Amino acid sequence: MLFLTFGEFGTKIRKHMAKIRKAVIPAAGFGTRFLPQTKAMPKEMLPIVDKPVIQYVVEEAVDSGIEDIILVTGALKRAIEDHFDVPNAELIKNLEDGGKQDLIEYTKKISEMANFIYVRQKGPYGNGTPVLAAEPIIDNESFAVLWADEFILSDPPRLAQMIEVQEKYGGVVISGVRIDRKEDLARYGIADLEHVEGNVSKIKSIVEKPRPNEAPSQIATHGAYILPPEIFSALKRLKPGQGGEIWLVDAINLLRDDGMPIYAVEIKNGKYYDTGDKLEYMKTAVELALKHPDINGKFKKFLKELKLD
Repeated sequence: MLFLTFGEFGTKIRKHMAKIRKAVIPAAGFGTRFLPQTKAMPKEMLPIVDKPVIQYVVEEAVDSGIEDIILVTGALKRAIEDHFDVPNAELIKNLEDGGKQDLIEYTKKISEMANFIYVRQKGPYGNGTPVLAAEPIIDNESFAVLWADEFILSDPPRLAQMIEVQEKYGGVVISGVRIDRKEDLARYGIADLEHVEGNVSKIKSIVEKPRPNEAPSQIATHGAYILPPEIFSALKRLKPGQGGEIWLVDAINLLRDDGMPIYAVEIKNGKYYDTGDKLEYMKTAVELALKHPDINGKFKKFLKELKLD
């Protein structure tokens, strides 16, 4: 007779459940790295040319088949709600007077991309807290989590690649990014991996910010997750660390200890953009401006004319 552990049994059942349709996007941070810009404006609303960072994240989720976007927010985050709301009548009137019908349609589509649900974050510090805040909305189904200050542009979308793996293997799925520069390995959680097939590996452990010579691989695991509903009980089992923090990776490790497999998907055909750091944000803005159809030529000409020492 075959006996399954709790984690193995739950994983096998979920492999035949409905596809992933909900995504949680934590957006409650203070954005202290960008002060004073973020004193009154959410860091998630920092613009990349003409579109805020968080819209890139939402678009990735929607393009991957997500229907419900759960935004976990905090104080001074009203601008996020307003951005994804129906455009106000005064704005529409102004655009109509200017004959800008294309902009009217575009701004309306932003609010129609998905069903937007807003939850206020409560509880201790740490990136596990906003995930736990979404529990009443998730119910008993697997769901995605994406951070609001970083994204990957890929074809197919990063989350779509992850959903395909989760439907085949179940368990927890985390996006993986290959770090080419050895000295950068110390900035990320680096996975110790056991290869499964293609771009899929099983995670044996994650080493947080290892010394470059001691990193178990070149794959950083962060940015996007597909999690089972058991993650909520795991988060509740955690004892807050120093400063009262609750961390998502600690809850994932509990699920692994329960027997649930954890997979990493090295994202194909993608480029990672980190907008949570000043320098990386500026790099992102410049690179995507060079790809923007309205300004790419003129902007490239401007950059070439700069007299740099």
